[in-house]
Amino acid sequence: MAVRVLPALPRETAAPVLRSVRQALVVGSTGNATNVALESAFAGGGLDAYVVEPERLAGLVEPGDLVLSRVDVHPSLDGPCAGLWETAAAERAGATLLNRPTPLYLAHDKLATATVLAEAGVPHPRTVHLAVAGAPARVATPCVVKPRFGSWGRDVFLCRDREELRRALREVAARGWFLAHGALVQERVGTGRADLCVLVAAGAVVGAVRRVAGPGEWRTNVAAGGRRAPAAPGPEAARLAVRAVSALRLDFAGVDLIRDDAGRWVVLEVNGAVDFTEEYALDGTSVYQEVVRRLAAALPFLMCKRG
Repeated sequence: MAVRVLPALPRETAAPVLRSVRQALVVGSTGNATNVALESAFAGGGLDAYVVEPERLAGLVEPGDLVLSRVDVHPSLDGPCAGLWETAAAERAGATLLNRPTPLYLAHDKLATATVLAEAGVPHPRTVHLAVAGAPARVATPCVVKPRFGSWGRDVFLCRDREELRRALREVAARGWFLAHGALVQERVGTGRADLCVLVAAGAVVGAVRRVAGPGEWRTNVAAGGRRAPAAPGPEAARLAVRAVSALRLDFAGVDLIRDDAGRWVVLEVNGAVDFTEEYALDGTSVYQEVVRRLAAALPFLMCKRG
């Protein structure tokens, strides 16, 4: 698969396409800083742009609109937020919908993600789905226990031996998310405390950061105390990130990568509603503007392919 890690697009590359768009709607929480920044980036391209809560989308969409779905995981971790499937109505109303509901759901559902990536031959930790709280005999330690629909590093446990695995499963047994969907148990890949998060828009890498876990912590999530620094992904990491997003058929997503003990990159997760900051920018270009330009440049192809 050809991988595009390209220099920043000049503004005029996307401008002709954006002029054909009536308005841009970013579907997700209006209180989310990334959604607001993307709204501003679309507005900077000359569009009327708005962040819209999923339940308010109906009736706002008309032919010629561009709709970017960023419906996230529910804070309860028991599934996506309400409104994910309703975004499909945008296409029926004549809009171009980016991050359609099925690919976005597959990214949110970490068991589905593991299945899709395995079928595509994308390196990913071995994953076991656990519906009851007993330690599975076929899982080796060290391993990681996590919600099937998880985010922000919440309720994620590193288990160095079988006793820690049993304790973690006892702790989550009464959680609502566990009762609804069970848990995932994944092999621990690598022993480092750093990973790479790569942004992919329309098949091109548009940003990246290196994340390092905070003191006394192994999780690199910023919500868990992790630190970020700008990073330029090498060709291997870039190719793998693009392959992962392509396998899930997402238009825009973040990919978490980590090196295994042999130094090879492995995909940890694909986040279809990734939060990011200007620290992700490559070549000194605003990462939000670059996301908008890449998506806009791909619109003629998407409209032809989906029309």
